[in-house]
Amino acid sequence: MNTMFYLKLFLHHTVTLLTIINPIAAASIMVTLIDTRDKETVKSVSKRTTLVVLTASVNTFLIGEYIFQFFGINVLSIKVIGGIILMLISINMIYGQPLKAKSTPEEKDEAKEKEDIAIVPLGIPILFGPAAIALLIVLNDPKYGFYGHIITLTAILVTSFVIYISLLNASAINRILGVTGIKIFTRIMGLILGAISSQLLIAGIKGLWNA
Repeated sequence: MNTMFYLKLFLHHTVTLLTIINPIAAASIMVTLIDTRDKETVKSVSKRTTLVVLTASVNTFLIGEYIFQFFGINVLSIKVIGGIILMLISINMIYGQPLKAKSTPEEKDEAKEKEDIAIVPLGIPILFGPAAIALLIVLNDPKYGFYGHIITLTAILVTSFVIYISLLNASAINRILGVTGIKIFTRIMGLILGAISSQLLIAGIKGLWNA
């Protein structure tokens, strides 16, 4: 077992997941949907939202590829479309519009009228959207082996923990970073996501071309 290789793999998967899911941006939206002065509500929504994302992520990672294979879609095709989706999201993030491809104004307005926002739109699609689905399916790569799968599942757990902490402290994050700070952070994450999406897109196209 190459410890250094798997450590790099863990860091790569964790950073990639956090960049795509972007819990900081989700925290900034959460404060507009609920009264963050009610600590019990904040804790409850944070916990349920995290469980939604964790459950969806694990299920997608484990069985997502088989669902696509049922429809005759291979991983290389998912890499291409995933790369395109990630590229579009990264461009939106760089221009300060991280949620343009994740949720619509109608979904946000509807959420304000609901008592439970943990599933829609906060869990899905704001945190767990098409880009996260595509990425998790691509990460389920046989070349990483059994340990690679364990490491990816660990990265999902760490990402879920960060989501919970971010949502739980949404009010403080917004107060400390402010609108400008969140936009700067989002643009930096957009650049990282753009590089990741380029790699996925090129790998998918090369694989399909050789095939």
